[in-house]
Amino acid sequence: MHDPIGGERCPAQDPLAALRRPGDVTCDVYLTGTVFLDIVFTGLDGAPVRGTESWARGMGSSPGGIANMATALARLGLRTSLAAAFGDDKYGEYCWETLREGEGIDLSLSRTVPGWHSPVTVSMAYEGERTMVSHGHQAPLPEPPHGPPPPARSAVTCLEPGRPQPWTAAAARQGTLLFADVGWDESGRWELAALPELAHCEAFLPNADEAMRYARTDCPRRAARLLAETVPLVVVTMGAGGAYAADGRTGETAEVPAVPVEALDTTGAGDVFVAGFVTGSLAGWPLADRLAFAGLTASLSVQEFGGSLSAPGWPEVAAWRRQVLAGDRAAAPDHAFLDDVIAALRCPAPGTHAAAEARRRAAPTLGFRSRG
Repeated sequence: MHDPIGGERCPAQDPLAALRRPGDVTCDVYLTGTVFLDIVFTGLDGAPVRGTESWARGMGSSPGGIANMATALARLGLRTSLAAAFGDDKYGEYCWETLREGEGIDLSLSRTVPGWHSPVTVSMAYEGERTMVSHGHQAPLPEPPHGPPPPARSAVTCLEPGRPQPWTAAAARQGTLLFADVGWDESGRWELAALPELAHCEAFLPNADEAMRYARTDCPRRAARLLAETVPLVVVTMGAGGAYAADGRTGETAEVPAVPVEALDTTGAGDVFVAGFVTGSLAGWPLADRLAFAGLTASLSVQEFGGSLSAPGWPEVAAWRRQVLAGDRAAAPDHAFLDDVIAALRCPAPGTHAAAEARRRAAPTLGFRSRG
């Protein structure tokens, strides 16, 4: 499949194949936001100390920011459209080519801005945490850069208090399901009134700290139930504690534990979680299955460098499930539903060319010249 400007989509299984009908909208998920070039250092023994030089044992570079979520969605087989500004420097060129050519993301609504340099984030991972330093300037374009949102099955909006996103109302009016992530409230007020876009959203996916502050409670589960009085569906991520969801329409709740893994780099794990949940939601899966899948994809992502290029696709999901079943068929009962999903998608066996094809990973540098 090709996007309107010639980018070739990576081979991928389609989790919505059984639901597609002639005349459906062609876009599964619409996104808009800022693309960063992420440079990630891992293997640090501790936080950098002023006046000293620290050496990292690992390093990776990849598109970051909204590119984390766009890549995660595309690798799970959803037709993803991204509206963003790109610098016309080498960083911007690398990010554009990686997203369009490498991941098959539709960038026909994005723009390259002459004379604007790409935003950059340096992330340092140590002791299970990360510290980030970012630099960039606002792109001299409106947000979104192309105007009104296109027709789409769904859209993900990253809310910021005090920063209106009027495109969300337009998307909701045309039947797009909106999933809302949220950033840290630097003002410290934590008022839902500062997030008017929630009135248009199907689901709200804060982390535990954010949810408890907005709900004025010290229990993440109670926070989810209270917030579900405002938004139809609330999903609260609790890190190593897993995730909890409350459906305000039906009263249903669900909780799934985290998949234990050894984390190399947690950059973008929250974005991958959202992508997994959106995928399950569009596919019509039960609430508990959506939670379990989102948590699994996030856990698989933290075992690689970088945010976007660590996102798993269906071959990685299938390989994990086969490994679990080979070790103990009673293991991971929360993910038993995946057996039928993987069988329907005909995921390639691990080690085959098809399983490895087009799976880019973050590299220590960018712009290698091709050999051969």
